[in-house]
Amino acid sequence: MTAPLALDPMRTALVLVDLMDRIVALPLEPRKGTDVLATCGELAAACRAAGAAVVLIRVERPQAAEQPPGSALAAGLAREGDLEVVKRTIGGFQGTGLHDRLGERNITTLVFGGIATNLGVESTARAAGDLGYELVFVEDAMTAFTAAEHEASIRLDFPRLGTVVRAAEVRFTG
Repeated sequence: MTAPLALDPMRTALVLVDLMDRIVALPLEPRKGTDVLATCGELAAACRAAGAAVVLIRVERPQAAEQPPGSALAAGLAREGDLEVVKRTIGGFQGTGLHDRLGERNITTLVFGGIATNLGVESTARAAGDLGYELVFVEDAMTAFTAAEHEASIRLDFPRLGTVVRAAEVRFTG
């Protein structure tokens, strides 16, 4: 982990992946989905207060006539002005227009949280890295299906893609 970051709120977006009731309720490790949701909610509030963008990505099953119960974003997470993105693949960029929407706001840095660390979060982050964004991963704002999967992303993959921090280390300039 690193010292506190100094992020420019006008160039930063918090990207929260798959915080939907049906996913938050799954058996997850190393922390419960409800704990991740609470940490992500606190991060989102801090970002909004600083003027940074908040992006909420949720998945819908392709070709499903109806989505399963619990497929909306977790209650109380979204606020007016947030960007909501619906994905139909593991990552949040493919076919969603997310890159264009971030470009309209001159966003250059993405701060990640969500479920599952090694699936939706990592897939979205890898695409973001390929598109040239600076990446920050908030370790305690993520969880996975097993602790080993979470740790592999946090310890092996994410340090190669960006900076790994804890929620308490996220700070904004100005």
